[in-house]
Amino acid sequence: MQQKTLWGERVPGVPYPFYAADLEKLSDDGYTYEIVEGELIRMSSGIDASEIAARLVFYLMGFVLPRKLGRVIGPDGTYDVTRPGELVETVLVPDAAFVQAGRLPTRNPGYGKLAPDLVGEVVSPSQYRPEMDDKARLYLERGVRLIWMLWPSRQEADLWRPTSPQAPVATLRLGDSLDGLDVLPGFTCPLADLFL
Repeated sequence: MQQKTLWGERVPGVPYPFYAADLEKLSDDGYTYEIVEGELIRMSSGIDASEIAARLVFYLMGFVLPRKLGRVIGPDGTYDVTRPGELVETVLVPDAAFVQAGRLPTRNPGYGKLAPDLVGEVVSPSQYRPEMDDKARLYLERGVRLIWMLWPSRQEADLWRPTSPQAPVATLRLGDSLDGLDVLPGFTCPLADLFL
């Protein structure tokens, strides 16, 4: 693992490997933390990105909850996507996620030990396409079936699927809508409603 990971920065002075259980001991300092192959990664977010993520969660909940399709989790949802047999952990914190009914217990005080079915990531100004493409690939490797990578600066969204793990299957623009496809059939959300 490099000193600077792809979409955030390695936190200096922490033990390697860093574990999911150690995340609970971190003080609330305004950063979001993930673990990538045992490395603690710190990421910052801005108000605009947080607002877009909140809108996405709102639209997802409005569709999922009345239909009892599963659970929608916001930017505090933490997923342990470590594969069986791996010696170091990988724990990711998407801005928005959907988990189909029956895959996550009704009450789960800890981290989800699974990959969400759908992930929405809002790219912050300090993040760029190569590192966010790598993050999308990591999500796909760990079992996520649909990824919406939202780019507020360009008012675009990259759509990622396991069938095309090397590049987005489509880039949506302002006149387009997010679509739940086979992961969340019937769900659509115009990008214009997210990028107000």
